[in-house]
Amino acid sequence: MSRAVSPWRSAAADTFALVVYCFIVGMAIEILISGMSFSQSLSSRVVSIPVNILIAWPYGRYRDFFIATARRSPRGQFLLRNLADLLAYVSFQSPVYAAILWSVGADGQQILAAVTSNAVISMAMGVVYGYFLEYCRRLFRVVPSPHPSPVQTGDMVDRCSRTW
Repeated sequence: MSRAVSPWRSAAADTFALVVYCFIVGMAIEILISGMSFSQSLSSRVVSIPVNILIAWPYGRYRDFFIATARRSPRGQFLLRNLADLLAYVSFQSPVYAAILWSVGADGQQILAAVTSNAVISMAMGVVYGYFLEYCRRLFRVVPSPHPSPVQTGDMVDRCSRTW
């Protein structure tokens, strides 16, 4: 892409990715693992939408810093990139998640179970989110990172990009 990407487009891609991903994954964790009721989880997910809208772009930049730091190493790029995704996701999202759960009336035990479960699940899910974020950035035609995800779906991305 020869022209600079608008910061608004980048923010929109990051926001879309975080809102969609956190709604689905958060609800699954809250109901299936933490023992929250559907009503509590739905309340938590509704509260999380404006929060995720506010934090999505700052989180995207925060994650980009971790990824850039990981790229400085000449070895183990795949492993380091995944580790950077994991550390960025858990260190940024855990305090935000705990505050959301507290605000909807989850008790201390539920908060601890949900945040701890989310941190453990993030061993895989934070990395998956990183790939999902890169995919969404490509859909929004935001310049991809120099090390694109190994799970690219070229034809679908091309088709979706042309319709945007």
